[in-house]
Amino acid sequence: MSGVMKRMGMIFRAKANKALDRAEDPRETLDYSYQKQLELLQKVRRGVADVATSRKRLELQLNQLQGQSTKLEDQGRKALALGREDLAREALSRRAALQQQVTDLETQHQTLQGEEEKLTLAAQRLQAKVDAFRTRKETIKATYTAAQAQTRIGEAFSGISEEMGDVGMAIQRAEDKTAQLQARAGAIDELLASGALDDQSGMATKDDIAAELDRISGGTDVELELQRMKAELAGGSPQQAIEGGKTDESQQSRTQHKFDKQ
Repeated sequence: MSGVMKRMGMIFRAKANKALDRAEDPRETLDYSYQKQLELLQKVRRGVADVATSRKRLELQLNQLQGQSTKLEDQGRKALALGREDLAREALSRRAALQQQVTDLETQHQTLQGEEEKLTLAAQRLQAKVDAFRTRKETIKATYTAAQAQTRIGEAFSGISEEMGDVGMAIQRAEDKTAQLQARAGAIDELLASGALDDQSGMATKDDIAAELDRISGGTDVELELQRMKAELAGGSPQQAIEGGKTDESQQSRTQHKFDKQ
C-alpha cells in the first residue's frame, strides 16, 4: 500500500510539473523576478536611510554634549578665577562624565557610519545588478517573442499547427466529397446514355439511332394519315390514295432532279 501511494504521488507530481511547464511563460517569470529584485533594492535603500537617520541623530546628540562640555569648562574656569575651587571641581567632574558619553556616542557614530557605507555600497552593487538583469530580461523577452512568432509562422507555412491542420483537413474532406459527387454524376450519365438505367422522369437524352428512327416513324405516320384524308375527300380508296401519293412523290422527285441538272 505504501508503494502504491508513493507511485501515485510521483505520477501526480509528474503531471503537475508538466502542466506547470505548459502554463509557464518565461517572460512572466522574468518580470516577476525583476519585480522581486526591485523590492529587495527598495528594502536595502530603506535600510540605508534608517542607518543614516540614526547617524544623524547621534551627531545631534554629540553636538549637544560637546556644547554642554564646553559650557562646563568655561564655568569651572570662572569659578576657579573667583576662588571657588569647589565649584570648579564640580564643573570639571560633570564635564568628565559628559566626555565619557561623548566618547561612547562617537564610537556608535563610527559604527553607524561604517554600516551606512557598507549598505550604500551594497545598494549600489544591487542597483547595478538589477539594471543588468533588466537589460538581459528585455533581451531574452524580445528573443523569446521573436522565436515564438517565427515558430508560429513556420508552422502556418508548413501546415503543422493546430489551426492550419484543421483547415487542411476541412479542405481535404471538401475535395474528397466533390470528387465523389463528380464520379457519381459521371457514372449516372453513362448508365442513362447506354440504356442500362431508365430515366423515370422521361427527360433522358436518347442515342442518335433511336432519335433517327423516331423521326422517320413519326414522319411516315403523318404522310399516311394525310393520304387517307385525301382519298376520303376524292371518293377513292385509302390504298389507291396512298399509291397515288407515292407516284406523285416519285414524279416530283424526278422533276426536281432534272431541274437540278439543268
